[in-house]
Amino acid sequence: MQKLKIVFLDQITLGDSSLKRFTDLKEKYKNQIDIEFKFYDSTAKNETLERVQNAQIVVTNKVVINSEIMRNSDIKMICVTATGINNIDLETAKNLNIPVNNVAGYSTESVLSQTFSMLFYLMNSSKYYDDYVKSGKYAETSVFTHIGRNFSELKGKKVGIIGFGTIGKRVAEVFEAFGTTVFYYSTSGQNNDENYSRLELDKLLETCDIISIHAPLNSNTQYLLNKNNLHLVKNSAVILNIGRGGIINEDDLFDAMNQKDNLKVGLDVLEQEPIVKNHKLLTFEERIFISPHIAWTGVEARERLLETTKSQIEEFITSQI
Repeated sequence: MQKLKIVFLDQITLGDSSLKRFTDLKEKYKNQIDIEFKFYDSTAKNETLERVQNAQIVVTNKVVINSEIMRNSDIKMICVTATGINNIDLETAKNLNIPVNNVAGYSTESVLSQTFSMLFYLMNSSKYYDDYVKSGKYAETSVFTHIGRNFSELKGKKVGIIGFGTIGKRVAEVFEAFGTTVFYYSTSGQNNDENYSRLELDKLLETCDIISIHAPLNSNTQYLLNKNNLHLVKNSAVILNIGRGGIINEDDLFDAMNQKDNLKVGLDVLEQEPIVKNHKLLTFEERIFISPHIAWTGVEARERLLETTKSQIEEFITSQI
């Protein structure tokens, strides 16, 4: 009977989502093909080749699959449990006839939710007010309300979205529902939408109260926001990066936040992940909100992601029997 080995290299990135849907395939096709699964929580660079060497299907989120690995293994298909596939040597995969499957569109609503979660946390000074109550200070006052930080309504604000693909456009729809005016900058130069005003980057930065980044990291976006344009941003602005670390130069962002004492920043992504210990941006406390690259990980998003990956694997299995 033909054998098929399937290796998951970094299952920890999938959280507590059940992987039983995959092992069920072993039972489903047991009379036609002998399927073996191997699951690893994480895989270091020097462990990758050994772990995939005898595998026909490799499932990875962020583990790099380079030319050396592909040329010295029996890989027949790569499944990436993400949209971005920059961790795969696509040229080698093409030359070796190894299909590379990613999953597009699964995380749009999850990213949308995290965008507004971060925005309102920063705009409404949620950390300050939560700490005020939990510290016992509210219980000690004789006044029913405490206005220790000002915050504003979202209605009437000008919003600039950097990166106007599927996620950027969905974020724009919701911002518009709040009564904002939405502008956008297309990092590829290819996205146009007659429903919103397109601005060049410098104009968007100086015009908007809220700047929300939803772009990939590539040669067009590396350090897109830097010392040459961050000075244009309003002192009272909110910047959100839910695209990729490296779109904002973090050293230049640190300087901008020192110069603009009311600038607030939300980052779901960083240049180096995990975050470096004692990162200097953490010194801004209330004015910065950093989450550990979770915008894509809503329960429903991971369910869609894994179901699509399962379908990709099952299609390969059926092609072999």
